[in-house]
Amino acid sequence: VQLQACGGGMVQAGGSLRLSCVLSGTVRSINAVGWYRQAPGKQRELVAAITGAHSRDLLDSVKGRFYISRDNMKNQVYLQMNSLRPEDTAVYYCAAAPRTHGLTKVQSEYTYWGQGTLVTVSS
Repeated sequence: VQLQACGGGMVQAGGSLRLSCVLSGTVRSINAVGWYRQAPGKQRELVAAITGAHSRDLLDSVKGRFYISRDNMKNQVYLQMNSLRPEDTAVYYCAAAPRTHGLTKVQSEYTYWGQGTLVTVSS
């Protein structure tokens, strides 16, 4: 399975961005797709995840601002980010977990990773 993330950029605080993750290869072998982010000097954290059945989970600090969605026909997962804050600045990665897992928050269970896309929010 290959993942390609895009949609990052620079935006002012309060602005919006939409990240896209395109999945290819043996997509049937995966279930959960997550968006992780890593800010400079910080650990990578799970921002949002969604299963093939559209069960979702969001990091508390982004609830009400971010929304994760999935188009199984197009093999794409999206992260709509609204009301962006400077603390949202990070490299965002999409990752996928095999079908043996449900809506997992365990980073090691995400075995497929895309390249990161940088999101910069200025104050």
